[in-house]
Amino acid sequence: MPVLKLFRTDTTNSGMTEVMPRLADVEADVQGLVETHMDTLLGVRFLASEYGTGPVHGGRIDSLGLDENGSPVIVEYKRGVDAGVIHQGLFYLAWLMDHRAEFEHLVRDRLGMTAASQVLWSAPRLICIAGDFTRYDVHAVREHRRSIDLVRYRLFSSDLLGLETVASISGTQASRRVRCPSGARAAADSQGEAMAELAGAVDEVLLGLGDGVNCVERKQYRAYQRLRNFACLCPPQRTKLLVYLKVDPKDVDLVPGFTRDVSGLGHHGTGDLEVQLRTPKDVERAQDLFRASCAAA
Repeated sequence: MPVLKLFRTDTTNSGMTEVMPRLADVEADVQGLVETHMDTLLGVRFLASEYGTGPVHGGRIDSLGLDENGSPVIVEYKRGVDAGVIHQGLFYLAWLMDHRAEFEHLVRDRLGMTAASQVLWSAPRLICIAGDFTRYDVHAVREHRRSIDLVRYRLFSSDLLGLETVASISGTQASRRVRCPSGARAAADSQGEAMAELAGAVDEVLLGLGDGVNCVERKQYRAYQRLRNFACLCPPQRTKLLVYLKVDPKDVDLVPGFTRDVSGLGHHGTGDLEVQLRTPKDVERAQDLFRASCAAA
């Protein structure tokens, strides 16, 4: 497994001091830190901690949440390496799928009726956060038809947390890498062949940004994610495609007709930078923005 090294600049003697990584003293320390900042760290809205699954099932889910696309999320934590964390999480995920009404009631209580009515049951997720994973763990997640993220954590000093995605598998891509069904391509006849081909080109570029890139299909948009969303592709308009990215518009030289700051505007999908694509040249022109958004996810 790769090892992340972190160094602090010593301004007094122009040297560098290594900040040594460490594991949490207890599992609850990791859980508390993630739950407090779950939206920032994982792109997941926190719903409940140590959620009881009833006397028959007899378990307690570490954390429950709802991600940016409305997918139910179970988060399980382990202080170090624990081969049982994946199986434990899948056990709880099976329970969740059998108790949809209970989960939607929880969402309604915490986030409101609108969020509860838009829960995406086709793409439930399991996120396992642990000190490390074995190669057997990585192999195991590829054998399941569920969306599973394995995330390694490290604490540095007293105020730094590192998260590294070890494996990320979409439920639609678990057994082999396949292209998710695209509403853009399905609507080729009505939207125009050119726009359908353009959407296919964007899809290919975004999926090609890394092995950990997954996609989630919603009616209003298609999300591309690496743990968190980094791009949302909307169904084609008559003459253009709209892609929303997790790039700060303040860091971009905005070009009228190509990029737009939509941080104060309502739109489908997530991201504050709108990219307008009309030709294959626009797709090529946008690739640096795609990569920057993916790297930040």
